[in-house]
Amino acid sequence: MDDFLSGLVVALCLVVTLVFLRFWRQSHDRLFGFFSGSFALLALNYLVLTFNPRDSEIRPYLYLVRLAAFLLIIFAILDKNRKSAV
Repeated sequence: MDDFLSGLVVALCLVVTLVFLRFWRQSHDRLFGFFSGSFALLALNYLVLTFNPRDSEIRPYLYLVRLAAFLLIIFAILDKNRKSAV
């Protein structure tokens, strides 16, 4: 059941990636491009976490990928607010 839910999370992250990618192609707004990249990183993170054993030594370092995804979201929001203020 755990693997099924992990696969579902990966698939949904990829769907969200494609939705934001489509919005980015239509509007050329950098916010959507950054969000698409962020959810692609999250999908990659969940995919690698699914196939690693729980006691793997590399597992804590994989959370740095998740941190990078959330930092990318924060950067996208800050970039969007900075651009609209000018």
